[in-house]
Amino acid sequence: MRIRTAAGFLAGLLLALPAMAADTDRWTVPVTVKKLDNGLTVVISEDHSSPVVGVSVVYHVGMRLEPRNRTGFAHLFEHLMFQGTPNAKKGVFDSVITGGGGNNNGSTRADFTNYIETAPVSSLDAILWLEADRMKTLDFNAETLKNQQDVVKEEIRVNVKNQPYGGFMWIDIGQQAFQKWENNHDGYGSFEDLENASLEDVKAFHRDYYGPNNAVLAIAGDVTPEQGFALAQKYFGGIPARATPAAPDYREGLNTKEKRVQQSDALAQVPAIAAAWKMPDRGSRDQAPMAVLGALLANGDASRLYQGLVKGRELALNVESLYGLTSEWEYDGPTLFTVFALYKPTTDADTVLKGIDEEIARIAREGADDATLARVKTQLLADWYNGLEMFLNRADTLAKLQTLWGDANVANQIPGWIQGVTSDDVKRAAATYLTPANRTVIDRKPAAMLAPAAKKE
Repeated sequence: MRIRTAAGFLAGLLLALPAMAADTDRWTVPVTVKKLDNGLTVVISEDHSSPVVGVSVVYHVGMRLEPRNRTGFAHLFEHLMFQGTPNAKKGVFDSVITGGGGNNNGSTRADFTNYIETAPVSSLDAILWLEADRMKTLDFNAETLKNQQDVVKEEIRVNVKNQPYGGFMWIDIGQQAFQKWENNHDGYGSFEDLENASLEDVKAFHRDYYGPNNAVLAIAGDVTPEQGFALAQKYFGGIPARATPAAPDYREGLNTKEKRVQQSDALAQVPAIAAAWKMPDRGSRDQAPMAVLGALLANGDASRLYQGLVKGRELALNVESLYGLTSEWEYDGPTLFTVFALYKPTTDADTVLKGIDEEIARIAREGADDATLARVKTQLLADWYNGLEMFLNRADTLAKLQTLWGDANVANQIPGWIQGVTSDDVKRAAATYLTPANRTVIDRKPAAMLAPAAKKE
């Protein structure tokens, strides 16, 4: 993600959303889908509540598919997409969109790279022209490549190397938990690999993965499907389809032996722990139960782990959870459910893990009572609907779901999947996935805490 721009994603929670048990009580997100002759899939979500549009172009390529010995290349390429084309030189993309009252951003994840814009509907033609223009080709030159190599390296310094904990809960944990290179390498990239990226690498990556047949365009807001499809055809329809390389087999089963790693951190003031478990496959019957289980365990101050570790035992200072680098619904290969906590120097990782295990064992044994299950589901539904209200988020979510699931209408199925989760489902998910054997743990300690032990050796 580029440091200098902000997408302005909607945050917060609908604090009082009634449980939606009947289909007639649910908000059905408008979704209309069409595929152009060149393979570009177009998703329109019509909503005239505001004269604004959100636009997302998602390419089905990310860190998992970047070239070997080119770690961080997909992220580097995301930056290069903002550096101009033969028709729109460097700076034009940003100036046109911001000049029209909008903003833009992009990000790279394991299974996709997304480019997003929001603006008044009067800017829609310009946005689509710009997106189509950089889908056709880029201004490939050595100066731009060198500049963006340095930008990404500086981003790594700022966000990882010079930060306490260094993103160990979302970078290092995957390197330890996964077996296959596609899943376990550092998607941010090593400096050596970034420096070795060549213009030929850049040209080949754009040719292979940035064709219309490997992309989804979603528009949400003040536009009809007829208007949206016509504009997509106008600006993108003439771009030829391009052959996309077959993806390698990056599937992995659950882990069968716990892995424990200790790390030293020169910038941290208190120790921290990250415990991660491999998630169920996308589309499996356990995906929704795992989403509910994750929220039950670690979503907010009412969660079991917060109440058990922070308030009850007073072992941890906080409890947070992650689903890889995306969400519990937006992945297309192996991913992790990770619990991250800063813990008090007066305790240790074993004690924190014991507390986590006790809460998981209680759920695997007893499940959740009706009131608690209803509260957690309402919280998940609130988050889901709240996220879809903003046109930018809606376009981006629909584009990702279409890319990963092959069906943007999954957006309207997820609420029903959440509502259908039972206490027995949660028990099964806890007993199947949140086991010590399927767990990878990193204990990250301040260097000062490890120094005395080092001197004794």
